[in-house]
Amino acid sequence: MLKFLWLPCALALLIPACRTTPPGSSGKLQAFQNSATRFHSVVSLPSFETTPGEIASTVTRTIASGNIALDRLGALPDAAVNFTNTVGALDDLGSQMSLSANRLSLIKETSTNAALRQAAISALKSLEEWMVGIDYRQDVYRALKAYAATAPVLGGEDRKLLDETLRDYRRAGMELPKPQRDAVELLRKDLASLCMDFESNVTRAEQSVTFTRADLEGVPADFLDQIKTGADTYTAKANITWHYIMVMDNARLEETRKKFLAAHDNLARAANLPLLEKILARRDELARRLGYASYADFETEPKMVGNAGTARNFALQLKAGLQPKFDAELAQFRNLKARQTGNTNAQIQLWDWRYFSNQLKKEKYNLDAEQLRVFFPYQPVLEGMFAIYQRIFNLRFERLDPPYKWIGDLQLYAVSDATSGEPLGLFYLDMFPREGKYNHFAQFGLVEGKQLTDGRYQRPVCALICNFPSSTKEHPSLMSHDDVETIFHEFGHAMHTILTRARYARFSGTSVPGDFVEAPSQMLENWPWDKQVLDSFAADYRDPSRKIPAEVLAKLKEARLATEATRYRRQLSFALADLALHSQIHATNLTDTLPLSNRELGEAFLPMLPDTAFVAYFGHLIGYSAGYYGYAWADAIAADMATVFENSPGGYFDKEVGLRLRREIYEPGNSRDVNVSIEKFLGRPRSIEPFLKRIGAKSP
Repeated sequence: MLKFLWLPCALALLIPACRTTPPGSSGKLQAFQNSATRFHSVVSLPSFETTPGEIASTVTRTIASGNIALDRLGALPDAAVNFTNTVGALDDLGSQMSLSANRLSLIKETSTNAALRQAAISALKSLEEWMVGIDYRQDVYRALKAYAATAPVLGGEDRKLLDETLRDYRRAGMELPKPQRDAVELLRKDLASLCMDFESNVTRAEQSVTFTRADLEGVPADFLDQIKTGADTYTAKANITWHYIMVMDNARLEETRKKFLAAHDNLARAANLPLLEKILARRDELARRLGYASYADFETEPKMVGNAGTARNFALQLKAGLQPKFDAELAQFRNLKARQTGNTNAQIQLWDWRYFSNQLKKEKYNLDAEQLRVFFPYQPVLEGMFAIYQRIFNLRFERLDPPYKWIGDLQLYAVSDATSGEPLGLFYLDMFPREGKYNHFAQFGLVEGKQLTDGRYQRPVCALICNFPSSTKEHPSLMSHDDVETIFHEFGHAMHTILTRARYARFSGTSVPGDFVEAPSQMLENWPWDKQVLDSFAADYRDPSRKIPAEVLAKLKEARLATEATRYRRQLSFALADLALHSQIHATNLTDTLPLSNRELGEAFLPMLPDTAFVAYFGHLIGYSAGYYGYAWADAIAADMATVFENSPGGYFDKEVGLRLRREIYEPGNSRDVNVSIEKFLGRPRSIEPFLKRIGAKSP
């Protein structure tokens, strides 16, 4: 996923030019930065705060400098306004302010110091409250409208920036009478604080569950060795994704799976369920004050889908199209469960689907996903993926010594164009779980590309924050095939960020509509399913001459299709629950939040375990508010885009197609309508057929 920071409407997703790289930078980093000057660009790393006092000072300094810039803009006489000192100045301001916010957001999610994480949370609340207030500076809005009133003749990116800035001021409520406008501002400030608390609670949530060896029958011995805590006690953590999947995929005893599911689906419940009710009520009130029927309509308006009704219909049509295959898959799972339990009336429950999907793969396809881990040691996978992306995008990656490390195994890489040598950006890798760290997989933007006021181009910086299995004394970190898909996906976001050439930060890299942003990365998930791709890096770490046999990969593909309806119906359940919560919950029915979410989740997938609150741990409700449908929407685009590689002479290694992807999708970002970018890459209108074929759904 992409990690979003909730910013003010008129400054949404704007990232800054950077502070000077701190003293002590490595020689290679300095050389990389010096090289950028030849291309009239700038490469610089954020200088991270290391004490609560430094964090507090950053916020004070950021707000003070921002107010000076706003005062200068707001004092412009009507006769003096132009593009640069109004619309352009807002983009510049958003960049500078967001640098602090992005840096503090990363500290909040990655620091090993609990006090520093808490200081970052408090600081971000203050900073985001102030940033919301930027939208309500009447003097600034007056200057912007004065410029728009001159009816400037603009084209391309400039016109788009003006139009969308005006649109966002409207969506912030600046055309409302002052009392209503003030109420909207207060709602947004309150929401910023509530949403941050929700996400922080998700990160902090922990739940250890202790089992006996008998409880964990079927779970791989290697994993048991890692979680052994006593003579016959094994402690798994429900909040660590790979722990959760390992138990749910392999534990033979139904009660074990049920117990672990309950622990997982009640993570953060006490803290977050009341918060979620408040968030939904305030979002609904905000939307209605702004003239929208629901918050879902408000959120979908600027996206590709356009409105909540279209988003819901899209999800419902996919749900219906998958129904025959979903029923058939559940029937196979029931047969397996009936044989295993001796109960001819056995039913598949929520805690069963992962386990029996895995059992089906083992029995019908003679495929044990756990046995494939030996082919995917982390470091060779990483290096192999790097080699592929360097080849198809004509890039060069070079490992550097980070001048500052928030964790000992942090890595930093420089990206440059392989032909010209032009420096393009930097990315950090923080890839393994630890206490207090963000516990899923995401790219965090730190610095987005932007043309600076002096004409130089600020090259981007980002960080991948992941939680792959750690190494042990016996073996290196061994990834599942799903993990390999994940790393290809997340690094796709890094490429989208780093390869940008958008002039304005607002349009840079991944700052595209939320229902398109996942598409380029989802497309790259196809690479680990190709034999030639896998042979370039996947090998048994104990015997590197041993590759994944072609027949095993063929079985893996068959097994994926065999359970794809189950997997995708689960995804659609999240999308439909998200849309329902943001369409149907109001201040008068807050107690319906949990029943509604569990009902929507259960109707689209499998009934929820009673007395659980999965939504309290579902962070996407905050970052992708009313936008989870975008994963499926983007998947449809991604499957279509992948066919361009599949049908090319070089397949997934085709450099010509890779360069077209770089040029038509990654470089423009959101500087033009993404529909134009998609069609330019495809060379034809979009089609949903490749997507429907891949997931085994019927055409709507």
